Amino acid sequence: MADTYLNEYTEASTTSVTEKSDSSSGPIGLDVGTSNIVMAKSHGSKTFYNKQINAYFTIPQSKFTRQILTKNEIAFFEHNKQFYIVGDSAENFANMFNANTKRPMESGLLSMREDEGIAIMQAIIKSLIGRPKKFGELICFSIPGQILENEHGVTSTVEGHESVIKIYLESLGYTAISINEGLAAVMAELADNNYTGIGISMGAGLCNVCLSYMSVPVITYSIPKGGDYIDMKTSTDLGVPATHVKSVKEKGIDLLGLPKNKMDLALQIYYTDVINHLVNSMQKAIGSSDKMPKITEPIPIVITGGTSKPKGFKERFELALKSIRLPIAISSVSISKEPLYTTARGALAMALIEGK
Repeated sequence: MADTYLNEYTEASTTSVTEKSDSSSGPIGLDVGTSNIVMAKSHGSKTFYNKQINAYFTIPQSKFTRQILTKNEIAFFEHNKQFYIVGDSAENFANMFNANTKRPMESGLLSMREDEGIAIMQAIIKSLIGRPKKFGELICFSIPGQILENEHGVTSTVEGHESVIKIYLESLGYTAISINEGLAAVMAELADNNYTGIGISMGAGLCNVCLSYMSVPVITYSIPKGGDYIDMKTSTDLGVPATHVKSVKEKGIDLLGLPKNKMDLALQIYYTDVINHLVNSMQKAIGSSDKMPKITEPIPIVITGGTSKPKGFKERFELALKSIRLPIAISSVSISKEPLYTTARGALAMALIEGK
């Protein structure tokens, strides 16, 4: 059944992307995120990105609707008398219908709730990367760390999630390796520090943390709170769809300014909740670990991911960080300049090194 979905989607779709990659061969970095899937590929001294929202929305099937979707180059496929609008267009449709999109992934892992989810995500991945020009080309894809506290009842496992993606990528003709999402942040941002520091990836489903020493992931884990948690809690408080909250949030919010309305207030409250939960988890996981290397110099923290984009996030994080004790000094806290692309860039860096 999945193959049918893939064929129908691939033939019918034209995807909306951010920075379209050329068709050159070479290693690929792939960020398989709950909210976005991002591909990174280098060409000379430049890195090209291709991004698609990891979501879908269903509408009733009709010949006239098919003509309109095709005319407007909206990515979709057909199944069970429904049109499955996928990728970027899915959120537009959800907002028009005052409803929520569905996700192939939840809490950073493949969702077991939707039968079509795996096939849809495979189709989105294929639309981004295609097949390799040369069989066996290297692709490095991101995976989350083990969930520190599974208080949200996540039933999927990191191992199962990783296995499904790896098997699919290999079926396309790639040699696939995985990289921890927090380590990918280190690989992308901390080359000048010998890949030593703490990488934090603030995603939609999870927040991933990696303490790396010279590119070795010493401590890795994730917490089940991220952008989706903020959207869901705000949605529940205000009685509006979570997809609408996400759209408002992504237009830009200020975590340091006075709230202008109920939406601003709720977003500030739940952002603070996530940040506090994150830094407390660092004290618990890093502070109590017997794996800590003997690092004499202070190390940097780099934060990336879409949830770290709001104005004032760095200041809020630094304030929370002062409330905990870690077994090592922190030299600086920085936010990636390209938070949506950093994980894919870090995966690409690993692929380029492993492919030499």
